[in-house]
Amino acid sequence: MPAQPISFYHRAHQRTETEQVYGEGFLRFVYENPLGALPLHALVKRALFSEWYGRRMDAPASRAKVQPFITQYGTDVSELADAPESFATFNDFFYRKLKPDARPIAPGADEIAFPADGRHLVLPDIAACGDFFIKGTRFDLRALLRDDALAERFARGGMLISRLCPVDYHRFHFPFGGVPGKARAVNGPLYSVSPIALRKRPSILWENKREITLLRTPTIGDVLLLEVGATCVGSIVQTYTPDAAVTKGDEKGYFRFGGSCFITIFEPGRVRFADDLVEHSAAGREVYAKMGELAARVV
Repeated sequence: MPAQPISFYHRAHQRTETEQVYGEGFLRFVYENPLGALPLHALVKRALFSEWYGRRMDAPASRAKVQPFITQYGTDVSELADAPESFATFNDFFYRKLKPDARPIAPGADEIAFPADGRHLVLPDIAACGDFFIKGTRFDLRALLRDDALAERFARGGMLISRLCPVDYHRFHFPFGGVPGKARAVNGPLYSVSPIALRKRPSILWENKREITLLRTPTIGDVLLLEVGATCVGSIVQTYTPDAAVTKGDEKGYFRFGGSCFITIFEPGRVRFADDLVEHSAAGREVYAKMGELAARVV
């Protein structure tokens, strides 16, 4: 059977496109080929593998990968805060900063911004979702949060899942203003978060290593912000100051090398997601949009 392509709706282009997957052959082998199960469980999902790969991306020799990557994946160098030749390693390029005006932030007081570049999927009512990637699979919020009281409180809330590919800008930002607490780490394996993997094992999102931050806001109540690690993510780096007020669009942190995921969870009845997100998510299709663009509105 031919490999099923990964399609998404590109908001700016207003059309459905096929994702160009970094390392697609390897991903399809370990997640779709029965022979891939051994290296997946023995090596790939383990933190040591990702730490080893992360060190390779920190080595001076990795600098040679920067320009070929830019060329192959069409990185817009006009957005970069620093010139491509200035990066000392591939990881320096991977968690690159952008020029201040490269990502305009949704300006309205009632507008909630995407926290990261990527392919986005929404669950308007988490408890009502019974087909998460696989028919009959419910999103296990209790396993994700590892906090029964929080899981009960947000059970019928809305969830925004922002999936970052290696080709994306890998800094993540606050989707709304408020006061964030300290990030709480939850240990776990490091499976890929590509749809290639999620189609086989949706539970990856509530199994993988992650960090959870509670953002208190004056308008939409409490918001949960989660960074989910994945294969070859060397680490999740928080750059914000806990218990200090932030404004919408402020940087929260960044992922080191690898694909990864940012999850935003809202209290029930607080927000209304953008129409295109709701429409395409209902069809099981992600929407590509950039950090700062409109994701939802305050109800």
